[in-house]
Amino acid sequence: ITETMQQVLENLTELPSSTGAEEIDLIFLKGIMENPIVKSLAKAHERLEDSKLEAVSDNNLELVNEILEDITPLINVDENVAELVGILKEPHFQSLLEAHDIVASKCYDSPPSSPEMNNSSVNNQLLPVDAIRILGIHKRAGEPLGVTFRVENNDLVIARILHGGMIDRQGLLHVGDIIKEVNGHEVGNNPKELQELLKNISGSVTLKILPSYRDTVTPQQSYISMERHPADIHQVFVKCHFDYNPYNDNLIPCKEAGLKFSKGEILQIVNREDPNWWQASHVKEGGSAGLIPSQFLEEKRKAFVRRDWDNSGPFCGTISSKKKKKMMYLTTRNAEFDRHEIQIYEEVAKMPPFQRKTLVLIGAQGVGRRSLKNRFIVLNPTRFGTTVPFTSRKPREDEKDGQAYKFVSRSEMEADIKAGKYLEHGEYEGNLYGTKIDSILEVVQTGRTCILDVNPQALKVLRTSEFMPYVVFIAAPELETLRAMHKAVVDAGITTKLLTDSDLKKTVDESARIQRAYNHYFDLIIINDNLDKAFEKLQTAIEKLRMEPQWVPISWVY
Repeated sequence: ITETMQQVLENLTELPSSTGAEEIDLIFLKGIMENPIVKSLAKAHERLEDSKLEAVSDNNLELVNEILEDITPLINVDENVAELVGILKEPHFQSLLEAHDIVASKCYDSPPSSPEMNNSSVNNQLLPVDAIRILGIHKRAGEPLGVTFRVENNDLVIARILHGGMIDRQGLLHVGDIIKEVNGHEVGNNPKELQELLKNISGSVTLKILPSYRDTVTPQQSYISMERHPADIHQVFVKCHFDYNPYNDNLIPCKEAGLKFSKGEILQIVNREDPNWWQASHVKEGGSAGLIPSQFLEEKRKAFVRRDWDNSGPFCGTISSKKKKKMMYLTTRNAEFDRHEIQIYEEVAKMPPFQRKTLVLIGAQGVGRRSLKNRFIVLNPTRFGTTVPFTSRKPREDEKDGQAYKFVSRSEMEADIKAGKYLEHGEYEGNLYGTKIDSILEVVQTGRTCILDVNPQALKVLRTSEFMPYVVFIAAPELETLRAMHKAVVDAGITTKLLTDSDLKKTVDESARIQRAYNHYFDLIIINDNLDKAFEKLQTAIEKLRMEPQWVPISWVY
């Protein structure tokens, strides 16, 4: 361009006679072209044209995410690494990289030519020209867009946008938008084919859409509580009481959009607009949201496949009809109701570290609950305590009231049982025995954790904010291990009670039955195949409660 400008300047003297230009105009033009600023601009233009700027890379966001995977495990070792991870995870920094990659990959270039509009279904609908939108996005092969589709009037329509996915972050598409073309090719009306096509495409992707112009609720506006009015918007977290793999689910609209989770995991529910499919994300792992079955759908599904384990197979008749303890509730068939409960999700809240009011040990008879309880109390009596049971039995000569038992009259005990003052009670050899609720609270009021080894039905009463229990299931080991453990304590003279193989098998079967029926109540499961190791595991878990945040039922907080 500088050479051209020089040639023009040299020929300006000949222009008046050949073009009829006014001399004053030529002088003005010459002044502009000889201006140092104009000459500098011309040189800069030449330099830019000669060496066109090219991006070093168009996948910086992918590289940063790979770096994060490598250095995140080191954040607890080096504070500089922790600071770097915080910077690289900043939403603004990630958006900057994403914008750079889009520009570098030239997603703003003109889209490929489309087939003749005369044959297009869009044209047949006599749509205005400005109704069609063309969008450009940049993606990696295999990276999900975070959308699902449905067929509506022979068109592919966006059914939902997954929270945290690529489309949700960009905000370019909306629920109800019709997808007409991908990279210049019509998409047809098969949602699975479109999902597969979009999944495998990499680099620049051009979409031709027909906007819905429909008011939609974004995922960020859909934090609706499971039990509160929709106007009460807040973050919702749930504890899962079943395992789920979307690839084994024949009902899910898009298996790739599903979220896999395991029993006991905590999920954040981010969208509940669809009555059958919620959007959720892992709290621990993070990442974008995926589809999970709703409470309604899973309850309906499980109601059709529910098996009555307690009345079939080898587990029949494993519970002795002669028991020392019995529960009293409003219904005499409480255990029957327990067996038919369907536990799906439980809404929970995160609380700072705190000491639980009660430690509840659940398990079959003979699995070592009482041994664990006594060891905790003996080693740390200022921190742990337990209740003294009540009985209508007359005290023996060597017994003192309030030590092993609290002695009351039968009439007084029957009146308190009728008034609901007992957590559990039963009759043995003509005498009443029971654990009073007030005796639990008396231990708690001293600042100690009250350790209880009760029947699992008592969890219905205990699992409230009044008692805030940490529920541990002490599971029986395999039959061979249990047989060896029993032989060891007999040989050591610790017990003189001999158990048959039939007794030991009943313990194993009863343990399995309790775990199936009450698993959703348990915070921890310990297999007691070694009493010392079981004690260490339980002690470690209790110490963590004082040091780490805890997920507790929402009813304990609100």
